[in-house]
Amino acid sequence: MIIEKLIAFMRELGRFPVKGELRLKSRSDKSFPSHNVFARLGSKQQIANKILAYCEEREGSEDVVKLCIAIATKDKPPAADNFEPDPNEPAIGFVYLMKSGQYYKLGRTNAAGRREYELAIQMPQKLMTVHTIRTDDPVGIEAYWHQRFRMKRQNGEWFDLDAADIKAFQRRKFM
Repeated sequence: MIIEKLIAFMRELGRFPVKGELRLKSRSDKSFPSHNVFARLGSKQQIANKILAYCEEREGSEDVVKLCIAIATKDKPPAADNFEPDPNEPAIGFVYLMKSGQYYKLGRTNAAGRREYELAIQMPQKLMTVHTIRTDDPVGIEAYWHQRFRMKRQNGEWFDLDAADIKAFQRRKFM
């Protein structure tokens, strides 16, 4: 169902997605509907209201309700499509580990799927995401992992890691 796909993506992002993120997600994940499908559901505010109605019938959706309630009750006109983060709330981002050939790239982003797409088009070999860590301090957590793997640095943010290094990174879900 379309609403369920959108809810899963919202949980992945930790917020309501903007149009560009929906486009990138549908390009990188063939099972995800096109952004045009979501456009047919109405404005951002109307979609948030539809998600709220869907979540009323299901338990365990409190996180999604929290993400949608502000959008559904906004006084802004429905055409306003830009997400403005609350300056009092910490910014949530990701620290990722991606592999291309024998090397691993360790970096940070606010949209893991988009970053994989951006890098993949630049790489001569297939790029795959090994793991992402959701964090409220992407700059600090990225610096921690760069420092931890400093002896294995090849060039820029590329590292020659072994299985133990990868397992250590994958043990972290949130930092």
